[in-house]
Amino acid sequence: FLLLAPTCTGKEASPYSSLEVNARTPRVWFCSCWTTLSAKGCRLTKSLGISSILAAPLKLMMLHRASLRSRTPPSSLPTAPFLPHPLSVTVVSRYVRTEAVEGAQLPMYLAGRAVQGTAPPLRIHDVYDKQFRYSVSTASAPEISQAIDSAAESLPVLQKLASFERKAILLDIAAQITERQEEISQIIVVETGKSVTDARGEVGRAIDTFTIAAEEVVRRGGDFGVADISPRNAGFSTLVTRFPVGVVSMVVPFNFPLNLAAHKVAPAIATGCPFVMKPSDRTPMSTLVLGEILSRTALPPSSFSILPAQLEVASSFSENEKVALLSFTGSAKIGWMLKERSGKTRVSLELGGNAACIIDEGVDITKVAKGVAWGAFYGNGQSCISVQRIFAHANVVDELRLKLVEEAKKLVVGDPRQESTFLGPMISEAEAVRIESWIREAVDGGASVVVGGKRHGSFIDATILENVPGHCQMNQEEVFGPVCSIASFSDFKEVIKEVNNSRYGLQAGVFTRDLAKTFYAYNHLDVGGVVINEVPSSRIDSMPYGGIKDSGVGREGVKYAMEDFTEPRVLLLKDLGEL
Repeated sequence: FLLLAPTCTGKEASPYSSLEVNARTPRVWFCSCWTTLSAKGCRLTKSLGISSILAAPLKLMMLHRASLRSRTPPSSLPTAPFLPHPLSVTVVSRYVRTEAVEGAQLPMYLAGRAVQGTAPPLRIHDVYDKQFRYSVSTASAPEISQAIDSAAESLPVLQKLASFERKAILLDIAAQITERQEEISQIIVVETGKSVTDARGEVGRAIDTFTIAAEEVVRRGGDFGVADISPRNAGFSTLVTRFPVGVVSMVVPFNFPLNLAAHKVAPAIATGCPFVMKPSDRTPMSTLVLGEILSRTALPPSSFSILPAQLEVASSFSENEKVALLSFTGSAKIGWMLKERSGKTRVSLELGGNAACIIDEGVDITKVAKGVAWGAFYGNGQSCISVQRIFAHANVVDELRLKLVEEAKKLVVGDPRQESTFLGPMISEAEAVRIESWIREAVDGGASVVVGGKRHGSFIDATILENVPGHCQMNQEEVFGPVCSIASFSDFKEVIKEVNNSRYGLQAGVFTRDLAKTFYAYNHLDVGGVVINEVPSSRIDSMPYGGIKDSGVGREGVKYAMEDFTEPRVLLLKDLGEL
């Protein structure tokens, strides 16, 4: 039997995934040979024996036949008993919605290559139905160290990439995500439990993020200045440009596993920083798809690694002297601990918050209620800028409360795959139990439940509380679930103080028609971003994004993250132009 690989299109193929099948390709896959056809000729290499292939399960044979856009012919002969390469994200994603892919273990990306890790794999279950779906390779501490070494060695290669080349890579990534939008959305639904509508929104934002980076990479500039500021400096001038800091270590959370990865990867490529990334152990496939996409671009393979890893070896991503910058998104507890242990490594932290929203009198309450309900409950409330604390003027609080209840009751709870679903399950039942206990603590302390308040397995009803005591966790901490509280105010200056009475300071929203109050809020709110006439849950992927206090240090948003990923270098010139 003969296996005929599809005709290549002149582009190099990924060594990790099935070759593209086109209309001219014979659909014969029971074989003893691997043939690669290209514009430059044919290469025939002996492969597996007939008996090994015929012994493979029929499903996996069909899986491996699945088509992918490909770029690099296999660099080595197959070693597995029935699969020439590790299963790709694309192949698995076609089955994962309905059934487990038995025997499938997704590879990790080490120095740009899809490999099986040596550490115990992660077993991933569908967040909604709890069914096992697939396993994912994880990296050992030596493999993480190897990835960092490889990244460090690739820095000179990345620095040589011209701006137009980096732009082309970033646009290629955006194009590949665009081609696979629905596939990636379904992966996110399986792993996070967020609604398919929210998942599609995240994928669309990731496309924006890489497109923005492609635009910013050709806008990089510098400063030329005169430096003859005194007689002893006569004849001096300066040229200041920015250079990549070096290897960036990235840690990505579960709640936006694709776009938050994009917000680290895009500025790294734009600035020429090699990187290693640890995805969340709850949502590895949603991030590994980005590794699969990167492997098909012109990005130097050794310059990136995406490595799921167990908690026991997670410190290897930050406690390495070759890491120049740690970019972490996650909990305040873990973020500040990593900063404390990072030594000379600079750190950028995005750590979340308990966002407040002020509703002044004189605004359209019907419109406001729709926005606030969305801001409090989208993504199952698992967003660091989810509306958590609502402060409504005494003249409008009753109307707002009534309309918020109406909006909350409209929300469809259930299977996140269904188009009508708004609220899916929490990332785990343990998280739902925690939130339930926080609601109970608030009620025991004197709060009242306006709507919701119940847990159903891993689901939490869209919940609004009122008169939550200030000392309760629901008021002091980040709830990270579909729960918010409402209170009234009469003095605008006092409510600003109340919003600031938090250890967090990420974003705040203010609905007002008063320009003076707009600028008072902007000048006095202790947050990284103030959103006027919209909920604090609003984020545009080109804007600077980050917080103060326990919400972190540094800024994301491609242009601003590029500042963190680079450092200025000065060229001091004497007697420039003198003959």
